[in-house]
Amino acid sequence: MDKKDLVPPGLSYLADNVRLKGNILGVSKQDGATWAKRLNLPKKKETIFFAGCGYQFGSKLESLMGLIRKMDKSAIGAERAMGLAGFQRKIGLDAGGVLLKVMGEGGEEGSVLTDTVKILRKLGIDFGYLAEEEPCCGGILHYAGLRNEFVEHARRVDAELKSKGIKQIIGIVPSCTYTLKKLMAETNGGVDFKVKHFCEIVAEKLQSLKLRFPQKVKVTYHDPCQLGRYLGLVDEPRKILKAIENVELVETKWTKAEYATCCGGGGGFEAVFPEMSEMLAVNRTKELLETGAHIIVTHCPGCIMQLETGLKALKTENVEVLDLAQVVAMSMES
Repeated sequence: MDKKDLVPPGLSYLADNVRLKGNILGVSKQDGATWAKRLNLPKKKETIFFAGCGYQFGSKLESLMGLIRKMDKSAIGAERAMGLAGFQRKIGLDAGGVLLKVMGEGGEEGSVLTDTVKILRKLGIDFGYLAEEEPCCGGILHYAGLRNEFVEHARRVDAELKSKGIKQIIGIVPSCTYTLKKLMAETNGGVDFKVKHFCEIVAEKLQSLKLRFPQKVKVTYHDPCQLGRYLGLVDEPRKILKAIENVELVETKWTKAEYATCCGGGGGFEAVFPEMSEMLAVNRTKELLETGAHIIVTHCPGCIMQLETGLKALKTENVEVLDLAQVVAMSMES
């Protein structure tokens, strides 16, 4: 038996998309780069902003996960349906295209990314963006247990970035940032570029920003697993939120920082166990709502998707989920 046959169909589908198409949805990379079309970001810079799949294809991923959850509750079952998608690909059918047509095209992408660019520019950072040339970090291959495939992918990405003369990467997706900073360095015996997460940069240069939210508001913060546990970035987001005038940070008593409850997303878990993933999303959302916050702030596209699922399941309409970059952008003087 091929070891790939041991990988659950949902995870295998995402991993195949990365290997064959260079992103977890298996769609055009030009589509992922459209958010930056009018921002005039140069491609050739020693420092680049790494946008990642999660934010560039956010609404499409949300639609896909909604479809998977519906299939999981149907007579077909999500596992069988995702397995069929993989089989269709093997015989030459465009499974990704079929799924995208079924789930629709999704909403407008990139609001978190455009806010991030706005903030980085305000901080005076000189950076570029590779657009359709941005490689996928390939982290899902590692999490799927496809070690050899990840090693091959990591070496290819390292060589590609090196050939472009890149010296520093600013990541925004926690998973991508961790993969580029830690997993690739371990796999390749080190890398020639430095990797920092966006919130690190903002926290370091916070004194140069005057931040005031448009109205007084209570916010709570959800720590993404990879940002808090893997990258150790627990204090930085809180430092930023506490520096914003009109923002009151209210937190859960115990389930915060490195002890934060998982939202049920990440590593492809939601594609393998959609029902359990939704249960965990609801559980975490309930914990956060107990703080009495008007806004749930987090800093990961997967967490945003999961927490919005939780709010929808709980029929909560007076609370919204925002990314930390959105909150900062809303608080900046123009």
